[in-house]
Amino acid sequence: MSVWHIVTSEYPPDVGGVSDYTRQIAEGLVRMGDVVHVWCRHRGDGLSANAPQVHPDLADIGPADLRRLDAQLSAHRGPRRLLVQWVPHGFGYHSMNLWFCLWLAKRASAGDLIELMVHEPYLELRRGPIRHALMACVHRLMTIVLLCAAHKVWISIPAWEPLLRPYALGRKVPMQWLPVPGCVSDEQAVSVTAIRLKYVSDDARLLGHFGSYGAAVTALLLERLPPIMDDPLTPSLLLLGSGSERFREALIREHPNWRARVHAAGYLSAPDLGAHITACDLFLQPYPDGITSRRTSATACLSRGRAVVTTSGHLTEPLWSQTGAVAIADVSDSAAFASAAIRLLEHDDARAALAKRGRQVCAEHFSVARVLNTLRAA
Repeated sequence: MSVWHIVTSEYPPDVGGVSDYTRQIAEGLVRMGDVVHVWCRHRGDGLSANAPQVHPDLADIGPADLRRLDAQLSAHRGPRRLLVQWVPHGFGYHSMNLWFCLWLAKRASAGDLIELMVHEPYLELRRGPIRHALMACVHRLMTIVLLCAAHKVWISIPAWEPLLRPYALGRKVPMQWLPVPGCVSDEQAVSVTAIRLKYVSDDARLLGHFGSYGAAVTALLLERLPPIMDDPLTPSLLLLGSGSERFREALIREHPNWRARVHAAGYLSAPDLGAHITACDLFLQPYPDGITSRRTSATACLSRGRAVVTTSGHLTEPLWSQTGAVAIADVSDSAAFASAAIRLLEHDDARAALAKRGRQVCAEHFSVARVLNTLRAA
């Protein structure tokens, strides 16, 4: 039995990818017999039978909060294994919380084992407001401190290692790819048939998109949807996730003739989400930097046996084209994306075969069990 101290800026009832990820990892480790403490900013919902021990002691993650956290951690037997869910913008102070990084370095020097799970490394240095350049520079300083403190670094996509390695300053800190599980609960709070009947007739096609509707992704959708929605098949579109209602309004303002065929379900609980994903025939999941193993909105669809059309970009791993898990088009080629979607809508057998391959790849590479076994083996 191992004892884990997971430090995270998000945990349910917080909504977000890091929150969902941390819950899956924490509850999975508890199921496997480990003792898990989650140190976060807000009290967990505690509804799961496998709920870890949640300590809402991070508060604003300032110096006083970190001193209090020191005292709380010291009550536990050392050396402690701290698994830190790292996203620079998650820990407050306008994403420049150097205090937190120095605190982790102090814990490391006192004998604790610091493991980083890097979901995102740092802001890119690019033209723009001075404050963005300042944040990008501070992020790099924070990265240096973190990598000096870390016993091991887990990375959500392989592309992060070459970005992080220079800031280890020659230190041979181990870095290992740990894919983010994108599985959705097998529970179903509502009938899939009932969901389909709510949105489409028996023989109609139902497209889906699952995401958080950030500007970069919605711009790609706005460009790619018209030839698909205006195809003679006249598919309907179901938008899933927080922000979907707002995007639906934007879509029908631009395409009022789609009003009856575009629907938004909004934020959904895990059982509701799984049923809504299963109700769709095909998912459209474009990403500006391409699909990667950290795009849980795509892997969630794959885990439920749904076919996915997506984009390749500068961060896309070879896995996606090598396995044929998804239909993929270059992010610059919106016509190829639309053609792939229409072809799959027209051919049920091809769509079913793609969905089956996607589910197999998801099980092999992105299952919660695989991630947990990798963490525990380390």
